[in-house]
Amino acid sequence: MRVLVIGGGGREHALCWKISRSKELKKLYCAPGNAGISEQAELVKVSAEDLEGIARAVSELKIDLVVVGPEAPLVLGIKERLEKQGVPVFGPSQKAAELEGSKAWCKQFLSKYKIPTAWFEVFRDAASAKKFIRVKGAPIVVKADGLAAGKGVIIAATVEEAEQAVEEILVKRSFGEAGSKVVIEECLVGEEASFIGISDGENFAALATSQDHKRVFDDDQGPNTGGMGAYSPAPVVSERMFNAVIADIMLPTIRGMKAEGREYRGTLYAGLMITKAGPKVLEYNCRFGDPETQPLLFRLQSDLLPFLVAAAKGNLQGMKFDWHPEASVCVVMASGGYPGTYRKGFEISGIAEANKLDRTFVFHSGTAQKDGKVITAGGRVLGVTARRETIPAAIEAAYAAVEKINFSDAHCRGDIGRKALSYLKT
Repeated sequence: MRVLVIGGGGREHALCWKISRSKELKKLYCAPGNAGISEQAELVKVSAEDLEGIARAVSELKIDLVVVGPEAPLVLGIKERLEKQGVPVFGPSQKAAELEGSKAWCKQFLSKYKIPTAWFEVFRDAASAKKFIRVKGAPIVVKADGLAAGKGVIIAATVEEAEQAVEEILVKRSFGEAGSKVVIEECLVGEEASFIGISDGENFAALATSQDHKRVFDDDQGPNTGGMGAYSPAPVVSERMFNAVIADIMLPTIRGMKAEGREYRGTLYAGLMITKAGPKVLEYNCRFGDPETQPLLFRLQSDLLPFLVAAAKGNLQGMKFDWHPEASVCVVMASGGYPGTYRKGFEISGIAEANKLDRTFVFHSGTAQKDGKVITAGGRVLGVTARRETIPAAIEAAYAAVEKINFSDAHCRGDIGRKALSYLKT
């Protein structure tokens, strides 16, 4: 098969790395890719959101399957555009991608189909939103309705912080059109986990459990980011809970989407809060998680490509993933200042040395090549990933690899995976 992966982050590098090992692959392309992806795929100089440019490339390169990494092209309708050309696309339709594209629509869908989630209200004007906040009190969560690269969620500890969040989103439009509406919802208490799998519109094949670290600093301090690290498996999700999430959350969502006339084919990713009352959906994403994809695919024993084809074509029934029994940990190395203002263009050293370590791989995110050197080109720069027999050993191995890598203003959390350790004590 001739496959095109769309995107250029750590998630897409992990997808390219895994797909490149498939026996069914003839040629792999990635648009636009990054410095690391160029080692597994031929890069195509087209933006992930340039639908017409991608359509031309798909035709010229005689692509057999398109795998969409980020959410933006899905929300823009890339699946419909390419399927007009007769090319299968792994990823949901524009209508189905509204699960992620509109938090308000998603919450209303969850409520309609009685899928466990926090209480919520949706507002278009700041005055009404602030009045509701003063009635409900704090802590409370304020979300921009649209896509905001993982940064449009504000967990407000006080009423004043919540009102300021409303001001930023609805009045100042800090997130642009994503802030045309706000969702204000209950602040759930518990531990977050990522539950990811793929659907063909009827069936669901679950990936292993994983857990992301959203805040930029240790001990979950500082602002939300796109993700500062992840690990798999996530022991907070027991086997019994794993099966319950599939039965009570994932399958009802797939069936509900079909009932809405929005058949869901592609990645279905539930961000869960594991509360005392059980798991509840915080949000849905219509693509693989970043950085969860890195440790997940580093553990995956199955050939990924047949699963992507089956989901795209609607014949996933009976397929299940096989996993390495070992644990995997990914530590994100970011540019200093991220998720706020940061500088780019710093040379990165030590990646090759890190990759020589046993069961270790450095996935590129915000990188580029210049004058034969790899340089920083984004907020999240690298996803340093290691696999070992236990989570503690994988944590140690991942940080040993981090120590091999250097670039100016580098920042990473020092506690990735620590939450899992309390579940492993005997």
